[in-house]
Amino acid sequence: IANDQGNRTTPSYVAFTDTERLIGDAAKNQVALNPNNTVFDAKRLIGRKFDDPKIQADMKHWPFRVVSDCGKPKIQVEFKGETKRFAPEEISSMVLTKMKETAEAYLGTTVRDAVITVPAYFNDSQRQATKDAGAIAGLNVLRIINEPTAAALAYGLDKNLKGERNVLIFDLGGGTFD
Repeated sequence: IANDQGNRTTPSYVAFTDTERLIGDAAKNQVALNPNNTVFDAKRLIGRKFDDPKIQADMKHWPFRVVSDCGKPKIQVEFKGETKRFAPEEISSMVLTKMKETAEAYLGTTVRDAVITVPAYFNDSQRQATKDAGAIAGLNVLRIINEPTAAALAYGLDKNLKGERNVLIFDLGGGTFD
């Protein structure tokens, strides 16, 4: 399903400006003009504690601010002239809401149920936080599945394969190699 820009993929970016919130391509396209208030990599934060060494290392590379709120990471931005803090689940839910709206516009019906993919290395806390993001977006999350599993399933959907086959699936994602 193509998004409102005609693209079949939507970047997981959320930007906050003085007047609006942008999601996906629109957010990514203005990152150079508004780096401190354009959030990406929420997937690297979700389900982790603020003092996690991975978060501490990643923070050195992000233009947006991540602060501790009772030991949990929150993304701090300026939105409509005010300082706001968002949990990674909230940022992810904004992207998921956009995806829900895109699917609904294409299908012409309400989307309630969803299967959400996560990196294979996600632990239980990260998987639960992703499920929470789906719930915040108004989705009934039926399952959380590994991205390489989703790639394997997608491969089989358009094949009329008979008998047993060996298929090697590589998920060469944007940030990891699962």
